[in-house]
Amino acid sequence: MQTERVWNAFKDQLFRFILSRVKDSDAAADILQDVFVKIHLNLKNLQTENKLTSWLYQITRNAIVDHFRQTRPVAEISDLPDDVPDEKNYLKFEKCILGFVKELPDKYREALLKTELGKLSQKEYAEELGISYSGAKSRVQRAKEELRELFISCCAKKIPGTNGKLEFKDPDDCRCA
Repeated sequence: MQTERVWNAFKDQLFRFILSRVKDSDAAADILQDVFVKIHLNLKNLQTENKLTSWLYQITRNAIVDHFRQTRPVAEISDLPDDVPDEKNYLKFEKCILGFVKELPDKYREALLKTELGKLSQKEYAEELGISYSGAKSRVQRAKEELRELFISCCAKKIPGTNGKLEFKDPDDCRCA
């Protein structure tokens, strides 16, 4: 499969998808370019062509997450449900996430605040604590897992009959609202 063919087939719909979440056409165009660089570099790894669309949208969602992480580092934790809430509700969920970060055990809260929500790489964080890199990675991963569980228990619900797929509740129905 050729990247050019994928670009021509999907560029418009991916741009609209990005723009619906980012609300800034220049930023959306930049994100789209990043998406297609990733697609170009990784298209050879796609094993089945019938999964192309979902693969493209996963790359695109990840690029949107990266964008929000860079521009508003407190606003995003990467392991949340796939369906991004609309922008008005997104800010309400941001407050929930910040509240849940405060509920984490000290070592996990610190790991997230310094790496995912801060400026340190996990390697730098490991060096700061004097622990192994894999130890720091594990700590961050456990923190994200606990944060995800706190978030899901409050702000998301499993859709019956979908093998665990999640959807967001109305933010006003969450205990953190």
